[in-house]
Amino acid sequence: MPDDAALYRLLTWLSPGYPQGAYAYSHGLEYAVERGLVRDGAGMRRYVAAILHAGAARTDAALFAAAHRAAALADAAALQDVAELAAAWRATAETALEAGAQGQAFLGVTRRAWPHPLLDAAAALPMPPSLPVVVAVAAAAHGVPLAAGLLAYLHAFAANLVSAGVRLVPLGQSEGQQVTAALEPEVVAARDAALAAPLDAVGAAAGVVELCSMRHETQYTRLFRS
Repeated sequence: MPDDAALYRLLTWLSPGYPQGAYAYSHGLEYAVERGLVRDGAGMRRYVAAILHAGAARTDAALFAAAHRAAALADAAALQDVAELAAAWRATAETALEAGAQGQAFLGVTRRAWPHPLLDAAAALPMPPSLPVVVAVAAAAHGVPLAAGLLAYLHAFAANLVSAGVRLVPLGQSEGQQVTAALEPEVVAARDAALAAPLDAVGAAAGVVELCSMRHETQYTRLFRS
């Protein structure tokens, strides 16, 4: 478990109120709702679970683990390799925007509020920072253990999508919390899988989610950026 200071920082960084703009992204969910692929809480849970087990959350988790380990060892070359992979490891333009814009916002705020040389090193990397990489670097820099930091990251990922579903489906607040509760074992399993698998053995296969993201790019009316 992280100590009190590390836990405080982790809770702050992954709070819905942290100014990284997560509320603006739905990861293709907006299109899925419009087409009737997600109609209720059960559909919402299945959509998020697919992302956790076979989509961007799976790859994010692997990138987070690799970036945390590289930052903890102050291995600049390994961190750059992970950052380059993260920049390329996106199936659609909108999911690339989602990860890159949030990563840039997170890094800017966190460097000002909780400065650390490792965060400066992440900012100096020759590609836009991806969210899982910079959150992992911040966690390593400020003493947040990998397992706890990764669980919190995946919880925030899932909770943000459920929040979007509450607005889009729409779901009631109580049903949204029931979906979040039902996703607990999915989030834990995604964390454990990422900790156990080497980075070069990880891939994604959430074709329907990626198709929804692509279709969202040309959706006639949109509330979300992805």
